[in-house]
Amino acid sequence: MQRLDCFTFVETVLALTLCVYRQKISRIDLHRQLQCIRYRKGIIDGYSSRLHYFTEWLRDNEHKKIIVDVSRQLGGLPRRKKINYMTSHRAAYRGLQDENEFKKMQLVEKSISRKVFHFIGATEANWQKEKIRNGDIIAFAADQEGLDIAHVGFALRQEGKLRLLHASSKEGAVVISEKTLFAYLQTNKNFTSIAVARLL
Repeated sequence: MQRLDCFTFVETVLALTLCVYRQKISRIDLHRQLQCIRYRKGIIDGYSSRLHYFTEWLRDNEHKKIIVDVSRQLGGLPRRKKINYMTSHRAAYRGLQDENEFKKMQLVEKSISRKVFHFIGATEANWQKEKIRNGDIIAFAADQEGLDIAHVGFALRQEGKLRLLHASSKEGAVVISEKTLFAYLQTNKNFTSIAVARLL
């Protein structure tokens, strides 16, 4: 892997953390952790077996007892959304050119669309900011039709302020946001709210 987007950055940091915690830090161990985190039930079975949507990734990794979604206890409200971004933009995904994988992904999207997740609005998130811990995973809900999450990163406390450590496509690097986490949320029109996950 030569480049990381925001999602693969979070996955890689999480995998490295698990390797260190379990005192198994070889390249093979890293690949094993990444596979466990990145694929449904940790099993590679074609393009659609990867956890492409963050909300499914969140639920699957909760079941694996790697992380826990703390959004509800931080004041998050229940939300459902029709998810179909990938199959609606099939041409943009090489793996979906295969008809079988395309149909599997449609079923995945239908399954995600039926599930309820909790998201925290900007005002509530600001009230709850002291309860967000250093290293918590922050996922920004997308305003875009058919898409669940638009961006992810890590909460980072710096000089008493809560910021975002993330892989920025705009800056082409892993950066710490100049804005506080909540200013970052409020000023980006593509985001509606956040979900917060914590390493177990």
